[in-house]
Amino acid sequence: MITRSIDLATLAVPGKVAILYGPRRAGKTTLLTNYLQNCGLRYRLETGDNIRMQHLLGSADLERILAFAEGYQVVAIDEAQEILGIGTGLKLLVDHRPDLRIIATGSSSFDLAGAVGEPLTGRKRTATLYPISQLELIATLNRFDLKERLPEFLVYGSYPELVMAASRRERIEYLEELADSYLLKDILAHERIRASRPMLDLLKLVAFQVGSEVSLNELATQVRLDVKTVGRYLDILEKGFVIVRVGGFSRNLRNEVTSKAKYYFLDNGVRNAVISQYNGLDSRNDVGALWENFLVSERIKTRSYTGMYGSYYFWRTYAGQEVDYLEERDGKLFGFEFKWSDNRRVKPPKSWSEAYPEAVWQKITRENYLDFMSLT
Repeated sequence: MITRSIDLATLAVPGKVAILYGPRRAGKTTLLTNYLQNCGLRYRLETGDNIRMQHLLGSADLERILAFAEGYQVVAIDEAQEILGIGTGLKLLVDHRPDLRIIATGSSSFDLAGAVGEPLTGRKRTATLYPISQLELIATLNRFDLKERLPEFLVYGSYPELVMAASRRERIEYLEELADSYLLKDILAHERIRASRPMLDLLKLVAFQVGSEVSLNELATQVRLDVKTVGRYLDILEKGFVIVRVGGFSRNLRNEVTSKAKYYFLDNGVRNAVISQYNGLDSRNDVGALWENFLVSERIKTRSYTGMYGSYYFWRTYAGQEVDYLEERDGKLFGFEFKWSDNRRVKPPKSWSEAYPEAVWQKITRENYLDFMSLT
């Protein structure tokens, strides 16, 4: 069994609502169930898909809500974003039962975050559970075995069931179903989206441009939508744990590009499922993009699980000099260049060294990527 980086026993404390975000099938329900079965407390587990729970916890009826929790030490609501008004219901519980441990999970932060934001101000603790990280796998696999499986992670991703899958066919079938669940249930079913085709076309375009700067105007032209709609769709995809936006870094130097952004998928397997490409690395022309996407998504997991503060960007000049990924932490800059093939020496761009002589710079390859994952 793979030990996850989030400890619900630490997150769920009396007097606070523990909010666990994350994409579907990342392991939230498994993590929640394991905690409840081993916490030694009397618990009640419900799901937001239950119509009865939707009516009860969305009713703001204090008497009924308190009766629902009576006799329990832990109340957990899985997929809480399905309950309209869940924030008010949880507020009533935490205010009138300060002894109670309350846990709510959600697979779409645009729904749950908005619902609990204002009602639970000062009353919540949040965490995000991602697909399995490389750091979590180190406890099960040694570094050698983990590196041997890199091609698998780059093509099929790191969802729990995929990590344990035995065959290529099983992985592909799982990813096809997972991608449909991602898009149709959590994204396309969102109340503000009426047509699925433009969203799917947009997501495919983003998938083909992983690691490259994206122009909203160009995307809008290709999918025949206005720029504001494209921007809103990308925002929804990000809040739905499908993609992540990385902006350009600048200290107001005239030659630095900041008007565009890069978009990465939070899981390589989902990216490949969107464009239906599951062939091996030796027959692909996008290995560099897959490697960059993998490293950025894994780094995001590390930052989240370790509570790392600071911002992350890419850097590029109009002359074409660039740094793939950089972090700004405690007033210091750390630049990283990602190379799948480690067959030549790579120096930091001249403009970068001149503009930021104090910055740390490092090349990340297959040999040292696990050190990059754990770097804090």
